[in-house]
This record gives sequence, structure tokens and C-alpha cells, in this order.
Amino acid sequence: MKGLVEGKVAVITGAGSGVGQAAALLFTRHGARVVVADIDAARADETVALVQAEGGEACAAHCNVADEADVERLIALAVATYGRLDILYNNAGITVTGSPGKGPKSLVETTAAEITAIQAVNVDGVLYGCKAAIAVFAQQGGGGAIVNTASIAGLIGYGGVAYGATKGAVVGLTRTLAIEVAAQGIRVNSVCPAGMPTRYGGMDATGPQADRVRQSMGSAHPLGRAIDPMDCASAALFLVSDLASNITGVNLPVDGGLSAGVPLRR
Repeated sequence: MKGLVEGKVAVITGAGSGVGQAAALLFTRHGARVVVADIDAARADETVALVQAEGGEACAAHCNVADEADVERLIALAVATYGRLDILYNNAGITVTGSPGKGPKSLVETTAAEITAIQAVNVDGVLYGCKAAIAVFAQQGGGGAIVNTASIAGLIGYGGVAYGATKGAVVGLTRTLAIEVAAQGIRVNSVCPAGMPTRYGGMDATGPQADRVRQSMGSAHPLGRAIDPMDCASAALFLVSDLASNITGVNLPVDGGLSAGVPLRR
């Protein structure tokens, strides 16, 4: 099925790689015009080049989502460039990593500066994006769709305490905001991925250890494979499309069954 977001204008944060890049490609394949935002301007440009090579329409924007003024400029850029805003995908996020091969840092190892930084991006960045987008949606007469990248770590104990705390906040704000803006016809949902070999977590999906990382992640999921960025992008596309026109306040696991329970050992 093509054209699920035909003629829509979307802003995607953290779109220079991983899930955000996959979403930019997928949304434009389905007819959207996309503002590709990333704190790394060069990576945003790379994503735009990929989109344009496929015949899609996109522009790049540098944005630090932890800076409210930067986020407001990003949303204003979308309106100035394409005339309106229909979709916001709050995808940008960071984590706190420990030593290679030892998983996330424990809470006692996590510094105050790291806690502040992860909250600023993963929670404040989502709030700033939602706030700016809702103001534009209201000016346009209502309607609009927001999707946030939360995490399975917001639903179950997974991925480190500081990270899980921020993603739990995204899960909660998604539900609460969905109720707050429902009367305006605005829908708010999130996707909650499990383990993915993406750059953001310090994992190179194309590096020499990529196959080992994928196998290790996949072994934790009942379906037996790691989550691919396009899996999350596809879930996000569904949630912002008219196929989900009566769905809001949902935190959708994209986790190979991880959150369903402990798999049976055979």
C-alpha cells in the first residue's frame, strides 16, 4: 500500500541515522515532504541526499532538541518551507553507555551530568517538540499526529535505570497528552522498540561486530531477531497515517515479543 501520508508535511528529529533515517525514507516513499532534523548537520544532509536519490522531497535542519528555542525554529522552518505541519516524529534520543561489552551503566556509576543530559534530550526534547507542534496544529484549525520514540525500557525493566526513567516518562506523557489534545483532533502515540544495532547506542550496524550484535540482541526476543530501524519506522508510519485515525494514547511495543513475557524453553 502506497501513499499512506500523501501530501503531508512531517518533521522527524534524530533523522541523521537509525530509526529517524529509516522513517524519513519510508515517509517520503509514502508521499510526505519531510524536514530531516539532527544535531549532526552533516548526517541530516546525508539522509536528505538518500531521500532525494529516491525522488522524495526533504530538507535538512540542524536541531538540538534539548534547546526549546531550537525546536521552535525547527517547527517554524517546516511551516515556512512547506506551508504547514501535519506530523511530528519525536525520535531523537540518547543513552548512557558503560564499558564495551558490559551493557548500560548502573545508577551508582551514572554521573549527575549524564542524568541531566539524558533527561534534557529524552524528556524535555519530546515535550518541547509536542508543545511547538500543537501550537501550529491549533493555528491550522486542529488535527495532526505526533509519534514519539519511547522504548521497551519504558514498559519493563530494561536498558539501564537512567535511560528507563526517561522512557517511562515518554510513555506517561504520551498517554496524558493524548487525552489533553484529543478534543482538537490531535493524536499522540509512541513506538517502544527493544534492542537495535544502531549508532545512537554506540553500536555500528555495519561494523565488524554487527552480525554478533544482531545475534545477541535477537536471542533476547521471542521472535529470535534484533529489531531493525525500519521495523520502528513502519510502526510510526502506521500510527501517523489514517489507518490509525481512531488510535491515540498508545505505546506500541516493537520488540519481537519481549514485553509479552518470558519465552518457554524447549
